[in-house]
Amino acid sequence: MAGEPQADCLFCKIVAGEVPATVVRETERIVAFRDINPQAPTHILVIPKAHYRDAATLAAAEPELAADVLREAGEVAAEEKVDGAGYRIVFNTGSGAGQTVFHAHAHLLGGRGLEWPPG
Repeated sequence: MAGEPQADCLFCKIVAGEVPATVVRETERIVAFRDINPQAPTHILVIPKAHYRDAATLAAAEPELAADVLREAGEVAAEEKVDGAGYRIVFNTGSGAGQTVFHAHAHLLGGRGLEWPPG
């Protein structure tokens, strides 16, 4: 069921403390942690604690929570000191777009030049 923890979801296990992660920020509804395969000097995943399959599902079901993810990504960017030079927030939605963990999450990338268009 949408919003409920899923036993087979890696990010739900991180939220529950069953899988370790390097958490950089946590609120009542959001957790942000370093990506284990960083694609930039700053690469942090910002996720809702509630389980939603992807960004579109999250936005449709709980737009306020989707906004929380974006707001917290901005806070993390400031804490990581990449807000001045610029950063990117990416939501991959679906396997064809590169989503490998089916729990909505934002990639916060910064600390290097980010070309456009992206790969």
